[in-house]
Amino acid sequence: MIYYESFELKNGLRVIVHQDEQVPTVAINVLYNVGSRDEHPDKTGFAHLFEHLMFSGSAHVPQYDAVLQRAGGECNAFTNADLTSYYLILPAQNAEIGFWLESDRMLSLNFNPHALETQRKVVIEEYKQRYLNQPYGDVWLRLLPMAYKVHPYRWPTIGRDISHIEKATLEDVKEFFFKYYRPNNAILSVAGNISLEQVKCFADKWFGSIPAGGIPVRNLPSEPSQTQSRSQWVQAKVPANAIYKVWHMCNRLHPDYYATSLLSDILGRGKSSRLHRFLVEQERLLVSVSAGISGTIDEGLFTVSAKLAQGVSLEQAERAIEEVISRLQEDLSENELQKVKNKAESTLAFGEMEVLSRAIGLAYATLLGDTDLVNQQGRKIQAVSKEDILRVARQLFKPENCSTLYYQAMLN
Repeated sequence: MIYYESFELKNGLRVIVHQDEQVPTVAINVLYNVGSRDEHPDKTGFAHLFEHLMFSGSAHVPQYDAVLQRAGGECNAFTNADLTSYYLILPAQNAEIGFWLESDRMLSLNFNPHALETQRKVVIEEYKQRYLNQPYGDVWLRLLPMAYKVHPYRWPTIGRDISHIEKATLEDVKEFFFKYYRPNNAILSVAGNISLEQVKCFADKWFGSIPAGGIPVRNLPSEPSQTQSRSQWVQAKVPANAIYKVWHMCNRLHPDYYATSLLSDILGRGKSSRLHRFLVEQERLLVSVSAGISGTIDEGLFTVSAKLAQGVSLEQAERAIEEVISRLQEDLSENELQKVKNKAESTLAFGEMEVLSRAIGLAYATLLGDTDLVNQQGRKIQAVSKEDILRVARQLFKPENCSTLYYQAMLN
């Protein structure tokens, strides 16, 4: 159980506080309600670009990292399709420095051509290294637009085309910032050795005077049901043949979300999963395999990915994967289900040991609409029945709901 209290500043900034006197640190997480799904199709990658720009300095803090390190702190950030999150952790006695740093860049980010050009180059290099020059790096550049036809999940967080970042102007950047990086579009979560009274004082002192902005209107197109299987073949210089299959699944708040998550664990989480036991260890058709879910706020994707053993054809591997899935649609023991439930709960418990994880979890649950969701996950996991798993498996794994990428290694 993560105990918390919350309040809201006059400018609309929501603040969540979790006090833990047993730790010597304080974690601060600022979550902005903007991700790659909020981008214009012709200007993608901006949410991720801002993850970098926010460390380029602000009016009173030209070197964010240097100031934080002198205070004994460390920081990082991440962007996904639904949100952008900035977090830091520092000694409790220096907690106020974190409030100052985060508020200063929310109020007055350093907009100058040099900062934009520097971070533009960083993002372009990241795109090349991770997506173009790495084996299988372009998988999601191919899979997402195959699975999604109208929803903005059809491009990855890095962007649909790197030319969008190459052509970004300072005015484009300013427009994005002042639209989304406002206190009333953010959630501040604070966890650690700090009291509610201290957080109220620091939050009002440093964030209270930042003006609110207009509330961005999110009117995203709903992805229509997929009614026909889709596929794509690609050849490249990669170590082994690979296959990637995705099926459309429910959204993060759907009642079947936890059943779908456990289904992915049964199929492809770890060496005890069905796909690994049957196709890697027993039949030796694959050298590796995994299953997972995107867990996005809007309807997401259930993914199975596998690297093939030498001499195994893509068609043979696909038939074997589909056979394992077919058996799961018909049979599941209570013991097997309970094992994955226990593993999922253990993962939650271990994650909550870190005060930073608690801060991030509280902010995300608040974004979903109910902060207490962070405390309901274990109960919802245990409430999933065998019948739920079988029903979801039968609904999900329909041929017409599937998109497949066949990744073929080029012969030397």
